[in-house]
Parts: sequence; C-alpha cells; structure tokens
Amino acid sequence: MNLNLKNKNAIVCASSQGLGKAAAIDLAKEGVNLAICSRDQEKIDKAKEEMLQKTDHNIKVIALKVDLDSLKDIQIFLQEVEHGLGAVDILVNNTGGPPPSTFEQISDEDWQNAFNSTMMSAIRLSRAVVPNMKKKEWGRIINISSVSVKTPVNGLFLSNSLRMGVLGWAKALADEVAAHGITVNTVCPGYTRTERVEAILESQSSSSGLSKEEIEKTIADNIPMKRVGEAEDLAGLITFLASEKANYMTGLAVQVDGGSARTFY
Repeated sequence: MNLNLKNKNAIVCASSQGLGKAAAIDLAKEGVNLAICSRDQEKIDKAKEEMLQKTDHNIKVIALKVDLDSLKDIQIFLQEVEHGLGAVDILVNNTGGPPPSTFEQISDEDWQNAFNSTMMSAIRLSRAVVPNMKKKEWGRIINISSVSVKTPVNGLFLSNSLRMGVLGWAKALADEVAAHGITVNTVCPGYTRTERVEAILESQSSSSGLSKEEIEKTIADNIPMKRVGEAEDLAGLITFLASEKANYMTGLAVQVDGGSARTFY
C-alpha cells in the first residue's frame, strides 16, 4: 500500500524509547524525514542511528535534547527543525506521561508540572506548525494519549485528568482546521510493553506485594486478546493516520488496547 509519505517532514516527540520511538521508526520506513527529541541526548542519538538503519530511504533525521515542559526548549527545537528540515507536515505529540500516585499524594506543583508536560507541550507545538500546514492545505497532528481517556486507570489521577483535557482541545482544533486539509487525531494505547508501563508495574508490585509477572498476567487475562500490547501495534495506526489514506478521518480518539476499553466510542 502506497501511503504517499515519502519526503514528508515529521516531528515525533519523546522518541528515544517506547511508543514515540516505535512511531518514528515506522514513519522512517515510509521515507519520512524526522525531527526527534528526548531529555537525554545520548539516548536520542542512539535512537537516530537505529531509525537510519531500519529504513531503505535516504531520509534526514534531526535528534535533539528537548525538555517539553519548557517553552524555551520548544522554541529552540522548532527553530532547529525549520533550519534542518523546513516546514512540518506531521506532528506526533507525545510525552512520557505523569507518574502514578494516589490523589492525596499530588501537590499543586505536581499538577502544574503535569499540565505543562502533557497539555501545554501539545498546544505549543501545534500552535507553531498549524500556520504552515494551512498554507500547504495539508497537515497531520496526532496525539499519543492513553486508553485512560476511555476507561480511567486506577492510581493515574494526573493522567486520567489531563489527558481528557488534551482530548477536548484536540477535538476543538480538529473542527477549526479541517477545512484546510489538516486532520487532528488522538491514539489511545492500552497496556503496552514500554518503559513507562514497566514503571507502573513496579509501583503496583511494591504496593500490592505481588510480582510484576503476576500483575501482568492479571492484566492480560482481562484483555480480550489475552496479551499486553507492543509499541509496534500503535505505530502502524499512527503511520496510517499520517497518510493520504486517512484524509477523511479527523477528531477521533482511537484505542489500541486489545479490546480492553469497555466503550463503543
């Protein structure tokens, strides 16, 4: 299937590992030029090399250390992307996600930090790329969220709350830019084998006294597909939504969770 993505320019945030990295690799295989970022320069450099090795296309990859909580870092990142790649066609908003906690453990500072990371990073980056997308009459904004926007997850108060805010903002933006050939969609992974989920399992193990393996088996037993997802399961959907094949799909929140969410929408 020709997805007509060769030579498009994409920003994929938080892409040194996990879902962001898998998404960037999948786009690279389609010939997409990439701007990738992480808080760790060494890790993002290694991810860059892996992306270049896994594609047959002659693509450009810019790898930069960026703190997505910081407006200044985002501004510098966008300047480097414009200089190195040009106008952005595809934006994949992604962050590591707020840490698990109980409600009473969360301070005002925790709420503010999570808001800057989870919501403001997506808003700031999208605000920067939309004008050029309008000029081209083509663009894709894809937010990596969580199935918690469909089925809240116990202990993830910050994520459950703020990701719903991103979902509402994304739907409103989708309506506003649709006439300009720009789509805005959100992908909602369920339990997926990433470093973040490993940390959540560690936390649940510590509080429950059960092993990580026992907890993962319990999780898998409650998923219709009877397994925890892999990052590549989500990456394929992101690439499809970025393509011409999805040009009439916008304002969606699509779960990739093995059927675990108990909702029809």
